Amino acid sequence: MGFISPHDRTRAGPGATMVTITAGTRGALAAGGRDGKDVEMEQVKALLFDVFGTVVDWRSGVIRDVADIARNKGAVVDAPAFADSWRAGYLPSMDQVRRGELPWTKLDDLHRRTLDRLLVSFGLTSLDDSERDWLNAAWHRLDPWPDSVAGLRRLQERYVVAAFSNGNVSLLVDMAKRAGLPWDFIFSAELFRHYKPDPQTYRGAADLLGLPPRHVMLVAAHNGDLRAAAAQGLATAFVRRPAELGPHRLDDLEPAQEYTVVSADFHELADMLGAPRPG
Repeated sequence: MGFISPHDRTRAGPGATMVTITAGTRGALAAGGRDGKDVEMEQVKALLFDVFGTVVDWRSGVIRDVADIARNKGAVVDAPAFADSWRAGYLPSMDQVRRGELPWTKLDDLHRRTLDRLLVSFGLTSLDDSERDWLNAAWHRLDPWPDSVAGLRRLQERYVVAAFSNGNVSLLVDMAKRAGLPWDFIFSAELFRHYKPDPQTYRGAADLLGLPPRHVMLVAAHNGDLRAAAAQGLATAFVRRPAELGPHRLDDLEPAQEYTVVSADFHELADMLGAPRPG
């Protein structure tokens, strides 16, 4: 999983200096809120992918492992509610770091703090340390959405493709190895000691790539992440993931503002960005 320079023309190809979405894609863009107009993205060379929810289905994976360990312990636990509660602790725990109430703390450790509280409230206190460690690593064992791996491989033919996540490095490496995610590089919040949506993460990734922000595109299923990226000058791609938060989700079903590209999945994104089709 080595770093591929964005200046390597054998990877980016001569067409990477300009991607134009023309009348051929107007219908798809209009469905996403671009009013059917042509969109030009000058010199986009690298795509940064939000991971949890955009590339992988975190909710199903966490539900699976919570249900497994509860069954092994002979306990009755509402696994979907447990997963949702665990995820609900995600932003507040990072805010504690952001406000200085905690020193820099990697996501695995923030997840563990939340997990230990939830085990009490859900009646799973019989787990020993090794079982708690195993359950906390559920976030390392998440499955990709059905289009993720093939879509990333298509996009990798034309662009640098990189993970861009609040997950720590070991979490993201484990996930990529298990799921076959073909990253050229992994940008973890751990590298910047800042969590998204802090500006240091977006600017820091572009800087490490040796690219101005306008040459970098964030791909995400979350409006807040995309708004923060746009504020730092990055191009933006909203990808719909309606199943991310389960059947009762209300957030991020649709783009909240105008983005560079809006797509239904990674294959449509690859089509829009001119990536080659398989075969």
